[in-house]
Amino acid sequence: MSIMRLIVKQKVVPSWKEEEVNELVKLMKEYPVLGIIDAKDVPASLIQKIKVMLRDKVDDAIVIKSVKNNLFLIALEKADVKGKEKLKEVIKDQKIFVFSKLNPFMLAAMINRMRLPAPAKAGMKVDREIAVEPMDTHLQPGPLLSAFGKLKIPTKVQNGTIWIAKRTVLAKPGDVISADLASMLQRLGISPGEVGLSLQYALDDGVLLPAESLSLNIEEYRNSLIQSYIQAISLASEIAYPEPEALKLSLIKSYKRALHLSAEIGYITSDNAEYVLRVAASKAYSIVAAMGDKAKELGIEGVQLQRPPEGEKKEEKKEEKKEEKAEEEKKELSEEELSSGLGALFG
Repeated sequence: MSIMRLIVKQKVVPSWKEEEVNELVKLMKEYPVLGIIDAKDVPASLIQKIKVMLRDKVDDAIVIKSVKNNLFLIALEKADVKGKEKLKEVIKDQKIFVFSKLNPFMLAAMINRMRLPAPAKAGMKVDREIAVEPMDTHLQPGPLLSAFGKLKIPTKVQNGTIWIAKRTVLAKPGDVISADLASMLQRLGISPGEVGLSLQYALDDGVLLPAESLSLNIEEYRNSLIQSYIQAISLASEIAYPEPEALKLSLIKSYKRALHLSAEIGYITSDNAEYVLRVAASKAYSIVAAMGDKAKELGIEGVQLQRPPEGEKKEEKKEEKKEEKAEEEKKELSEEELSSGLGALFG
């Protein structure tokens, strides 16, 4: 009876794959944030250009790698990245991998802003006006002249080349580019489109963030912070919180409230006399106006009392609007004028 021996041939892993995995492991340990970009329809030339742009802007804070998914997954296990199971679930089609020292939101903003001009394609919808200016196209005359004519681009032949005679609008926002127009734009070196990368996911400290969570409305956050600051300083001023800016506002509020309270109870000092008398004059005028003909019966119809300005009446009706300027106060009646007016009114 013969004994059959099974010889298992061990598969040899190419050295370049081992080196690739080791490099990925090193990057995963050095860079705390991992990003995922869809590689579909992304040309290698675009990736290289964006790498150069990023290097100029952030040096080595962001590294982009185009590697096979299986190598990345092996490295993910070896590096024992926190949240790796969540990341594995979203790595389906071929991806581009990003390693970042920036936080996920800054990373997304940086990557998504990297846009490059793209050549026109038939069927592409334009979002802005496309026009050609008078210029030398450096194209040889011949059959091309009919192509210009078909697109209604006025031309002339000068010095052996085709010149565009005048500015011509070829497409407006919302128009769809035809095959003829796409071909002409490419010949003229006009690239109306844009291409770039979009961050799909970011993994930070075990938390997987999708694209919709990475997009920040900076203006909205700015306004929210301003509003929060205003509310905080207002509250701090109400409770006299010991903070210089809050105390300054608190003192202003306290002074105005004391001023209005003294006017209500008729408490006069050298500092508030003018204001208290003006408030009293305002109330007196309002009483006389409300009495109408009855004032004549009481013999006070001849009172000559200057009507306070509208701003003063509003201040009495709505105490919260106390933002009166000192310059305006000085323009009102003097103490002597007010005293004589009150004396005439009340005998």
